[in-house]
Amino acid sequence: MFKMKKYIPIIGTLFFFSCSVSNKIIDKPIIFDDEREMLSLQYLSERYGIEKEVPTITPKMIVLHWTSIPDFQNTFEAFKQTKISDRRPNIKSSGELNVSSQFVVDQDGTIYRLMNETTMARHVIGLNHCAIGIENVGGTKETPLTKAQLKSNIKLVKYLSSKYNIDYLIGHYEYTNFVGHELWLEKDPNYRTTKTDPGKDFLDGVKKATKKLNFKQTPQIQNSK
Repeated sequence: MFKMKKYIPIIGTLFFFSCSVSNKIIDKPIIFDDEREMLSLQYLSERYGIEKEVPTITPKMIVLHWTSIPDFQNTFEAFKQTKISDRRPNIKSSGELNVSSQFVVDQDGTIYRLMNETTMARHVIGLNHCAIGIENVGGTKETPLTKAQLKSNIKLVKYLSSKYNIDYLIGHYEYTNFVGHELWLEKDPNYRTTKTDPGKDFLDGVKKATKKLNFKQTPQIQNSK
């Protein structure tokens, strides 16, 4: 069983996009119990020096990902539990909080909301305190990202930008470009992982379709460590 804190309500079972977009967001909450709240607050404190009573964020960017998992159910299971798996020692050493994201888009374009949009999720080093994550099921040779996912990412980015003051839209592989930027708060100079998701072509497709939103340009790499 899980319980949803009053300060992070999931609004209804289905949420319709604003701006006349007809697609539905299906709420499928991961576990967010007292332990996950505590680990989220601990992560904010230890990684970023942010002390809060509730693990909320002020969204300034959207980060697009792929899961490298071929189906939604296994993706959901990977994110659902509170603590990170022992099979990921490279990031478990930097905190027991499990990885997750606010949204997952299935191969058929179905959009699932796993967490409240302004609750911190662990999905991008250095930037979780200000980033909304969109995970896309697949990303392997056998399960490449689809046109349906591209369309849903575009609509989701437009929806989120209509609600929040979003400055940046980036792919996960671009996250190290923010080292040295005012939004970069990671304390450990050695805590980095190499990423390629969601692929340049996919990211370029979303950026092209949302060009009118006038996102800021992703910074040039300042520190490659």
